[in-house]
Amino acid sequence: MKKNDKKYMTLALEEAKKARVLGEVPIGAVVVYKGQVIAAAHNRRELDQNPTAHAEILAIQKAAEIIGSWRLVDCSLYVTLEPCPMCAGALVNARVSRVVFGAKDAKAGALRSLYAIGEDPRLNHLVDVRAGVLAVECGAILTDFFRDIRRSKSSIDAEE
Repeated sequence: MKKNDKKYMTLALEEAKKARVLGEVPIGAVVVYKGQVIAAAHNRRELDQNPTAHAEILAIQKAAEIIGSWRLVDCSLYVTLEPCPMCAGALVNARVSRVVFGAKDAKAGALRSLYAIGEDPRLNHLVDVRAGVLAVECGAILTDFFRDIRRSKSSIDAEE
């Protein structure tokens, strides 16, 4: 683990908290370029009614705009949940050098859990992947969010 991985994952968790306040699934991401955070984002699928508005996609779009290139070769992305296949593909296509994620995603994880898209030698770019940084904290915010949704649904059902 690199010395600043926890620091940057903490920033990604702050983004996840912003998503939760908005009623979005609490996933946050930050992009680091040469030791500086250049982009931060959180899920906005519900707000934007956009199926591609995942934290990772929004963060790499902002980073590309800041750098002025779609090639994010010297960038690291920190994200609270293991990227899905769409996001993992975008990370490869954006040439992101390194991805650090917190919680694994057993149902949609595409960097380790179900697939290893970033490390597939058949693709034209490989991503250095680090899993499990602040995994407990990253998993807890998601667990709490979905537990609260189930409780709300139960209380609404009980009222009917």
